[in-house]
Amino acid sequence: MAISLHTFFIALLLGNPPAAGSPGLPKDLQDKIDAIVAGAYQAATAEFPCKIGTGGKRRMMSWQKVDRCLNNAAGEVDWEGISKQLEALRIEPTRVSLDEFIGAVETALATHALPYEKVFTVKDERALLPLTNSILKFLPADSLHDLPVIDRTGSEVGRFSGVYSYERQGGLASANIYRLMLFQYTDKLGNVQSASEKLLLDSFGVPWKDTRTQLGFRLTSEKLDVKR
Repeated sequence: MAISLHTFFIALLLGNPPAAGSPGLPKDLQDKIDAIVAGAYQAATAEFPCKIGTGGKRRMMSWQKVDRCLNNAAGEVDWEGISKQLEALRIEPTRVSLDEFIGAVETALATHALPYEKVFTVKDERALLPLTNSILKFLPADSLHDLPVIDRTGSEVGRFSGVYSYERQGGLASANIYRLMLFQYTDKLGNVQSASEKLLLDSFGVPWKDTRTQLGFRLTSEKLDVKR
């Protein structure tokens, strides 16, 4: 059956990952996986950096342009072709477990993640990067941690402390799963709080000057499938 690599990524976010990949994974196999993933990044990032303007008193970067930039980039990847290339590696004579293979793919995806300054061009150093659902979807693990989170009033509500997945079924007559990436922050009393809204848009932001050198674009494995 087909196993979505996205399942592995979500498990990592929830602190319950599948068995770790073997440190003994053949180097030639690691190199082949890395080359395939590098090709995916080359296709995705061809139009980077995206020019993003700001608006309003908070100088919030345009969430529409931010989301369009990231989602269009991911859309440039031939996910079906990448999946077939990875599947071909799985049936080579030197076989590894599915968890080991998926772990190697996730490692390669993380290794090629780009810092925000290579993703966006922003003239205003006082700008805020909106914490949209798309920003969080492509956010590499451990990025933005402990940066100040600013709400729509311009007040600092706390410090960024990570992302989590929110899922719901599309409706009574639909089996589709609706998934959003949300975030948590630690407030000034030391309590962990969840974002007050599910559809984030430009409700919250983090300072661009503190964000620009942080890793900000990591291709996800959501559309990749490998077979047992």
